[in-house]
Amino acid sequence: MDTYKIIEIKESVFEDNNQRAELLRSELKKERTFLLNLMSSPGSGKTTTLVRTIYALKDEMAIGIMEADIDSDVDARTISKTGAKVIQLHTGGMCHLDAEMTRQGLEGLGTQGIDLAILENVGNLVCPAEFDTGASKNAMILSVPEGDDKPLKYPLMFSIVDVVLVNKIDAMEFFDFNLDVLKERVSKLNPGIKVIPISAKTGEGIDQWADWLRGEVKMWNNNSDCRSL
Repeated sequence: MDTYKIIEIKESVFEDNNQRAELLRSELKKERTFLLNLMSSPGSGKTTTLVRTIYALKDEMAIGIMEADIDSDVDARTISKTGAKVIQLHTGGMCHLDAEMTRQGLEGLGTQGIDLAILENVGNLVCPAEFDTGASKNAMILSVPEGDDKPLKYPLMFSIVDVVLVNKIDAMEFFDFNLDVLKERVSKLNPGIKVIPISAKTGEGIDQWADWLRGEVKMWNNNSDCRSL
């Protein structure tokens, strides 16, 4: 008879992280801070999209940005030019952020008075999808050059996000990308998902994206008010 134990490490790690994420979400709700977890592949246009987003919303709400990368501070320097509060997070080689790492980032950023905090997660479509960061909502960017087949290759990512921004639509004519096919593939994985075509370069679609964020932040705050009664 076997005399050793078998411990499912991965399940234990995820369970612990999920508990931390729920606690962080609850704390952010009390603080009335909406946290968006933004994910994508490298080169999809996350930082450029963030710059557009900040300019669209900064007169209406206080915004804080957490830039997560394995190394470098290039993105944080870019964001700092917008006047938004920003902090650079180095993951030390890790390809994702979990709830505890996100908490550390928020503590470094300082959420006092921040209406909208955005985490620009490490660039890839695998690891970040597996870890709940404690975010209020999850979003991802899929750029046109990446192709409309990505939901078939990375189904978990598309199943856990609330909105997909299809970026670089200004280059659609140069690539074999079918927006209707993408929407069909995504909806099979996640029926409630919203797909918003944008061009961070030209600004097309940014108003619709900003409207979505406004609505989500407002709903988050309204729910916070209900909980405090």
